[in-house]
Amino acid sequence: MARPTTIHVCSACGHSTPRWQGKCPGCDAWNTLVEEARPAAASGSSGRAGVARAARPRPLSEVDTAPVPRLSTGIGELDRVLGGGIVPGSLVLLGGSPGIGKSTLTNMALGNLAGAGRRTLYVSGEESAAQIKLRAERLGAGALAVPVVAETDVDTVIATLEAERPEVCVIDSVQTLHAAELTGAPGSVGQVREVASRIMRVAKAHAIAVVLVGHVTKEGSLAGPRVLEHLVDCVLQFEGERERTYRTLRALKNRFGSTSEAGVFEMRSGGLVEVLDASARFVGEATRAPGSVVLAAMEGSRPLLVEVQALVSPSELVPPRRVVNGLDRNRLALVLAVLGRHAGVGVGTADVFVNVVGGVRIDEPGADLAVALAVAGAARGVALEQPDRPLAAFGEVGLTGELRSVGHPERRIEEAAKFGLRTVVAPPGSGGLEARTLREALKAAFGGGERRPRAA
Repeated sequence: MARPTTIHVCSACGHSTPRWQGKCPGCDAWNTLVEEARPAAASGSSGRAGVARAARPRPLSEVDTAPVPRLSTGIGELDRVLGGGIVPGSLVLLGGSPGIGKSTLTNMALGNLAGAGRRTLYVSGEESAAQIKLRAERLGAGALAVPVVAETDVDTVIATLEAERPEVCVIDSVQTLHAAELTGAPGSVGQVREVASRIMRVAKAHAIAVVLVGHVTKEGSLAGPRVLEHLVDCVLQFEGERERTYRTLRALKNRFGSTSEAGVFEMRSGGLVEVLDASARFVGEATRAPGSVVLAAMEGSRPLLVEVQALVSPSELVPPRRVVNGLDRNRLALVLAVLGRHAGVGVGTADVFVNVVGGVRIDEPGADLAVALAVAGAARGVALEQPDRPLAAFGEVGLTGELRSVGHPERRIEEAAKFGLRTVVAPPGSGGLEARTLREALKAAFGGGERRPRAA
């Protein structure tokens, strides 16, 4: 009887079995067995690692390194998030919700690379070549020069990579490829893991930079096994709202650059356009109504001004609703608790809605003070201090009601001053309208506190 070519491995404990079972024999967990390709037998007559020749370790000081030339995609925001461009032989995972613009971004990047004389390849498992051409026609002549292969079999894709030897390849998407030796459906845990592993080996062997386009779950996280994120060199998250024109590109993991950078794009009829001065767009659209505050945030190495809006209304529900868009819901719960305990603004029986305008997501703790001021203004129904221009703020709120400093305060204040926002409520030592506690910040924002001189 022929030896089976696949095994089933428990994703919880690692126990392997030749056949699928509903419950893992090792840890008794249900529905955790995933089909995988059987690993190759170890070399040597006995199959033991002891017959292999030991490797000689070397100190890092003796390891020769050579500068790696990066490939510029021609899209400044994308290159900056990648750390200066695509590294040859790297594996990049690009995730985002359907319709957000992942295919548009990759088509534009490949078109620019092809126009610069680089060898490119676009592998599509979701669309035919005719469908890809219809989308590429609005992106310019460069996108139409990119070679396209519509294929879902991983063996065919790998053979094409070895034959064509492109410098950059985009696979859209990794969940559509399948390995013939596995019986699982394309997109399953075992299939995605096997496909990504085989593509990685080819990419590293021939110095092919591969961009894997991935799907996301309903919660917004990347779909597929977690090992896929550990396998690749860079993980990019393309986020935003399909109903809005703004898109944000973030690096969640980057072995060749920083993970604190972010790029802002705007979707137009001709494709994605870089937004080099996003603060001007958001500040220009900011309202001056109660519950509106401009947050001076940091996106990587550059400051960004975004509007935070809050709405507080009486609730007939128990418990009341807490709806957040663009912020961490747990962070909002913390801010509301500190507002009620240390600032005298209780919203325990009211619905609270908080939104970061423009589809931008803010993950830094420096947004706490802006959220607190917006909720307080909405609860009191009073516009914050200056009626002719929005109020700006930043700072972390502590559990005892104090304000804590955050990174790059001078750059945040300079960005706000560039757009005429002279009043910036900030923690002590930041150089703005300083406040030691959240209660002092509320007095200053509503015009009831003593002003401290701004730093020169």
